[in-house]
Amino acid sequence: MAAVTIRKAHKTYGATPVLHGVSIDIEDGEFVVLVGPSGCGKSTLLRMIAGLEHITTGEIAIGDKVVNTVPPKERDIAMVFQNYALYPHMTVAQNMGFALRMSGRPKAEIDARVRRAASILALEPYLARYPKQLSGGQRQRVAMGRAIVRDPSVFLFDEPLSNLDAKLRVQMRTEIKELHQRLGTTTIYVTHDQIEAMTMADRIVVMHDGVIEQIGAPLELYDTPANTFVASFIGSPAMNMLKGTLKGGDIPFVDTGKAQIPVPGAAAAAVGRAVTVGIRPESLELAENGIAATVVVVEPTGAEILVVADIGGGTYVTAAFHQRYALRPGAPIHLAPAPGQVHLFDDETGIRL
Repeated sequence: MAAVTIRKAHKTYGATPVLHGVSIDIEDGEFVVLVGPSGCGKSTLLRMIAGLEHITTGEIAIGDKVVNTVPPKERDIAMVFQNYALYPHMTVAQNMGFALRMSGRPKAEIDARVRRAASILALEPYLARYPKQLSGGQRQRVAMGRAIVRDPSVFLFDEPLSNLDAKLRVQMRTEIKELHQRLGTTTIYVTHDQIEAMTMADRIVVMHDGVIEQIGAPLELYDTPANTFVASFIGSPAMNMLKGTLKGGDIPFVDTGKAQIPVPGAAAAAVGRAVTVGIRPESLELAENGIAATVVVVEPTGAEILVVADIGGGTYVTAAFHQRYALRPGAPIHLAPAPGQVHLFDDETGIRL
């Protein structure tokens, strides 16, 4: 196992910058998820750690060793890709032990490591099968087993679940997290799926346009997003964002032109500023003295009911109720944010106030 340190890492392709001075400290044994929309630079950063992309400027260290110019095979890492990349003419056991055979390890050692990995991943009954005889989830476990047998200092995962169906993704999320808890190996995991990030990570690195927007524990990012991008990206359904002006009084409030939203505890220095107020869907409650709205769409999911409502002029908000209210499109309702559950951001910079 080893810590990974990234210092002011830049990456450009010709005249096109992709990463802009990224710095991250990943502790030994930590599970860190890089998350962000397509094109934000997360996979490029992972490939730079692996040595598959050259770093333009900056420094990447694995353990105490700077690896900027170290070949991938000498970095003591193992990578699991979105594409399983299994050899179709080899059995599961042969696929898992391939890298060890190429490095000249003794057959007894290879067999022992393959069987240990197969035991961890519940692949023992499939060692003599070929990839075409396996399900998608089993193939993904073989790809993980191929990484485990190398006993690396760092695991790198590049969107490994994106080719699986929804039910299997949930199962594999659990298996990967359990695997990390069992092995304790430093793990860096890339995904565009914020649910994967929230459920698996010790810490999440939110990236956007080649920069880091925020680093923190999942609930830290959910409860105290640093800016409007993190607030809208983390959480499903997304946080409701309404623009307005912060006004003073006994209880400060944001006047959106459609509604007045109380913001207790808002800084007096921010009164009069253009702001964006953020409210999580689950923080909106039915209340007689709340914001007048009209139900547009009702989406029952089983665990909760999602209600999209118009608060005036085509401005929509989403509310999530665990109670099974009998609401119908066109019905008038009143919504109010739960006390202390309103987020306030500067409208110009997007930074949390």
